Amino acid sequence: MKKHALAIFVALFFGAAVAATPADQPAHPPPPASAGKLLDHKLDTILTGSWRSDKNKARDQYRHPRQTLEFFGLQPGMNLIELTPGGGWYAEILAPLMKDSGTYTAAIVTPKKKEGEDAQDKDALSKKFAGDPERYSAAKVIQFDAKAPSFGAPASADMVVTFRNVHNWVMGGNEAATFKACFDVLKPGGVLGVAEHRAAPGADLEKIKKTGYLPEDYVIKLATAAGFKLAAKSEINANPKDTKDYPEGVWTLPPTLALEEKDKAKYLAIGESDRMTLRFVKPGGADKIFSEADKKH
Repeated sequence: MKKHALAIFVALFFGAAVAATPADQPAHPPPPASAGKLLDHKLDTILTGSWRSDKNKARDQYRHPRQTLEFFGLQPGMNLIELTPGGGWYAEILAPLMKDSGTYTAAIVTPKKKEGEDAQDKDALSKKFAGDPERYSAAKVIQFDAKAPSFGAPASADMVVTFRNVHNWVMGGNEAATFKACFDVLKPGGVLGVAEHRAAPGADLEKIKKTGYLPEDYVIKLATAAGFKLAAKSEINANPKDTKDYPEGVWTLPPTLALEEKDKAKYLAIGESDRMTLRFVKPGGADKIFSEADKKH
């Protein structure tokens, strides 16, 4: 009799819970804990994958891919867009990670000419994907006009991520349009994850905008002006050794080492740049869907 009463209670309770579920669902509801563990295990395998060069693996100590993706709240089944992935350092992690458990799309700038950085990045990414169908056959690539960016159908993505690219948007004068395009493509409750070279506090934007560094409060202002809400900040990718006052800006440091052999040991000892790591949410969904990421950071 007690078992029968308990069954009735459970049925009534869960029936009420379903009835109370709002029509406006979050961009992507939290997966069961087991799904998160499966993603963690897959990420372990990918980070040590044979297709990643030793040179790229060596940068994990500065870019902290596991901690960064956990902070952003990446989950199985998401529609994920990476903006301007360059030669594909993060793409070689994200594309295999999302294969069979979500969607990975690389959004690249349409090259204006056959030579130049945009064309080089497009060629490098195309060769990477075509050369390893086992890892990248499910990866998608879209092109966009930097002056009028669009990353897909409105409210179609769960997460947009971009790594060390906002300074390029600022130097190109299309920062507002790009943040707005990120906002438009995300579902309500969707996340924009940003990692960017961080200028010294109080730095004058006009004086430092060509150095590759940006003031953190300025990046936050750009995102919130586009409609985003700042959900959290992290020091995962901070580097207190970075003095941010180099002859060739951020490119003085590794991995670029713009001065080549001059003071190379000094700049290698500093390491890669000090970076802000920011998570923004598009309002309108359940902003707490990434609460587990907040607990970890």
